[in-house]
Amino acid sequence: MLLRIENLNVKIDDKKILFNYNLDINKGEIHAIMGPNGCGKSTLSRVIMGDNNYQLIKGKIYFNDEDITKLSVDERAHLGLFLAFQSPIEIEGVSNSDFLRTALSIKEKKNINLYDFAKEIETITNDLKMEKGIIHRSLNQGFSGGEKKKNEILQMKMLKPKMIIFDEIDSGLDIDSLKVVAKNILKYKQENKDVSLLIITHYHRILDYIKPDFVHIMNNGSIIKTGDYNLSLTIENEGYNNINERKIV
Repeated sequence: MLLRIENLNVKIDDKKILFNYNLDINKGEIHAIMGPNGCGKSTLSRVIMGDNNYQLIKGKIYFNDEDITKLSVDERAHLGLFLAFQSPIEIEGVSNSDFLRTALSIKEKKNINLYDFAKEIETITNDLKMEKGIIHRSLNQGFSGGEKKKNEILQMKMLKPKMIIFDEIDSGLDIDSLKVVAKNILKYKQENKDVSLLIITHYHRILDYIKPDFVHIMNNGSIIKTGDYNLSLTIENEGYNNINERKIV
């Protein structure tokens, strides 16, 4: 088991968001989480990464059989967890290149060879069809929505995590950018068989490119139904109103 969430209950500002939440993800699996606005999808991603703005009332999170419930964000990242943000932050004065090289140096606990680093970034930015000078610009500042999302995939491919959470990576992408992003995610997954993916999305379209092993439907802070890829087709055609069967994962 790569990621295990047991009986998670979470609140923010005295409002309870997650209720007795359970989820198991094995190595190499692709899971998708869908659900209406406000059901707790993004909260789940932040809690898995250890965002201390959210208060854990009870429950446990395990990663590679290690209890990470009380670990900090950076400690979880060191273990191989990665979150691709729905709305990546902008940092003025810190270039993409400096940010990534610093992050890699911390992860690898050594200085990163500049030549090898530059060659790898060049390859990945070409794969992502990113503008060549983007690596020297301030992190996400002035980036379009599509550039920000591609930049999250650039970070993923450079940092090489074991468990990747995509919080609405498809939002704001036109169809061409969506295809590029999905292609690069799939390529990374094919090159790293044991890597697991958790795709949080409102829409079915990204799942056409990255077929999940399991689709979970959330509502009111809990998983209410689990199925395979075909469940996402049902949601696409019928919406969430007819999904009322509760299934414990």
